[in-house]
Amino acid sequence: MENDSRTVSFQRLSSVDSIVSDDSCEYYQTDIYEQLPSSLSRRRCQHRDQAQEDDDYEDFEYVSLLNRDWSSTQPLRTLPLSLQEKKEIREKRNQERLSISPWKSWRQSQQIARKRLREQLERFFSGLLPWKRTLYKIEGGFGVGVKAYFVFLRYLLCLNLLNCVIIAGSVLIPSLTVESKSTRWDWTICKNDSVLDIFLGSGCLERSPIFYEFYKPLGSKCSNTSFLFFAGMVSILVLSLIMIVHRTVVGYKHTWLTGNSFTVNMSKKIFCGWDFCIQDARAASLKHSFIRNELKMDLEEQRFRLKVSQRTLKQWVILCFLRAALNFLVLLLLGGSFALIYFASKASQKKIDIHWTLNLFWEYLPPITITLVNLLLPQLFNTISVFEDYSLTTQLNLTLVRSIFLKLASLGIFLFFLIRKPITEGKCDETEFGKEMYKLTVFHLLACVCGVLVAYPRTLLVEKCPSSKLAKKVGKPEFVIPLNVLDLVYSQTVIWVGVFYCPLLPAISILKLLAIFYMKKFTVVRCCVPAQRMFRTTSSSVLFNFMLLLGLIMSAVALGININRFARGQCGPFIGENFLFNVTSDCVGMLPPPAQNAIRYITSEAFAFALILAEAIILTSFVSRGTANRKAIERLKDMLVMYSSDKRFLVKHHSTLAKRQKKTQRNT
Repeated sequence: MENDSRTVSFQRLSSVDSIVSDDSCEYYQTDIYEQLPSSLSRRRCQHRDQAQEDDDYEDFEYVSLLNRDWSSTQPLRTLPLSLQEKKEIREKRNQERLSISPWKSWRQSQQIARKRLREQLERFFSGLLPWKRTLYKIEGGFGVGVKAYFVFLRYLLCLNLLNCVIIAGSVLIPSLTVESKSTRWDWTICKNDSVLDIFLGSGCLERSPIFYEFYKPLGSKCSNTSFLFFAGMVSILVLSLIMIVHRTVVGYKHTWLTGNSFTVNMSKKIFCGWDFCIQDARAASLKHSFIRNELKMDLEEQRFRLKVSQRTLKQWVILCFLRAALNFLVLLLLGGSFALIYFASKASQKKIDIHWTLNLFWEYLPPITITLVNLLLPQLFNTISVFEDYSLTTQLNLTLVRSIFLKLASLGIFLFFLIRKPITEGKCDETEFGKEMYKLTVFHLLACVCGVLVAYPRTLLVEKCPSSKLAKKVGKPEFVIPLNVLDLVYSQTVIWVGVFYCPLLPAISILKLLAIFYMKKFTVVRCCVPAQRMFRTTSSSVLFNFMLLLGLIMSAVALGININRFARGQCGPFIGENFLFNVTSDCVGMLPPPAQNAIRYITSEAFAFALILAEAIILTSFVSRGTANRKAIERLKDMLVMYSSDKRFLVKHHSTLAKRQKKTQRNT
């Protein structure tokens, strides 16, 4: 607040019974501002900043925030000002338009038009997002945690759709359009094919573009399908990495800005959280539920903080021993599950002449074992975390970490068994590896269908026979967020692992995710009840993306090991002399000499050193900007606190002055 830059009106402070004299107003406008807490704090900050030469930039930002010019082209509706002040700014802008040149006026009008067009395009593209109303309904009825799961599912759907576009442009279309007389593609349905081929990936599916064996090395060196195949798969991994890292960083920044250091007052959520544009009774009910869930989360967090502050030393010691014992139990469960998956994978490789139903079960023994382990152990982890007496958010994150380690490690054990298998002569081992990933994907969809078939009869039992003992004991299920989110992470990891040897696996994943969305929506809306204990998922959303990043890294490692293992493949686009390690070198050899020299320099140690140095400089600049922004945010928070202190100080002085005025009037 600058004394010479604003005038103060005391109409809101005055009442009918109290009259403030002109002398008192002069006192308020001069001496009282020097006694305000914000003025005292600002003077202390100025003295401190003068002693510290390194903080000149932050002090400049702090002063510039106080002397901000609101007469720019910023829309009036976004300014934190009163209606009278907005009218004054509008008149000032109109006068400025009359005084400036036509060229400058045209530029400002074009700038405003471009900004409005950009806002309209953003609103248009945001409206194209699927299931927007469905997500709003789920958020109002079941909280932001359940909504975060469906948003995460929608993100994976868009990611796989983008992967399908890359595969279609770099793998599928070139292979289907290149004509070769020596190549005959036979992927029609034969007499020996059966319905079981859909589940096993054999028969006509094995000869189709779904699997690796279908693609052949056709064309010249740089336009060869082998090079396009390799470029498409690398593009998928790199693009997925960029998108996931960007999403994780943005989520972490949002979590840091809205962390525990800046809690929102409950009165703001109660009195300022309502949307007055709502006209539909159903939308109003959803908004009521959303505000109620927010308040329940706030009260639950405050209750847990109070409970932690009242713990004694004896209770802390007992709790530490209990947590150590429970963590040891978790390690035993993980070790037993890994051994079970390994022996199930080993047993499934033995060929047994039995009935076709038992043969199908025997082929699906590793997916069944992995699915059962991933279904039961996260439930145990969720129960164990309750006894560890953490906060709800910590319980969620701890269960997520344990469960994702279980799911990724169980998949890693299965991949370790497949990689250790000896290469079979006269057989396409790459296609066999793709079949295993295909079976994992299909069985995951079947497991989701079974989940719906179990949840719906359970709900009907509770609704039709609410007084029975079985219905009271079973009850309606709750939507367990960690288990469902980790199913998506596990499924997407399988897609990335198998996309090289089953190129159309992302397209199959799109159909699977669409089916899962509507099945989970039916389960949540029709079968599940809202959770009794609500929790926040701001930090958990960052953890979801970080776990997805771990799955991508794991798939890249598995792909690198398999590429080295199948260096000279017996089938596919890298057969014979066109194996993977010669594809890029042959294409580079056809380029002009300047392009070859540029590529050799990019792959040399000198360029790597320059790249590392540039990354270090960029990271240093970002860290410096982050530190400066952190200091600015802390000062803005202090300003908000001091503004509330100023209001209390002014009200106190006004009441004292009013009492003094009344006392003077009585004496006279």
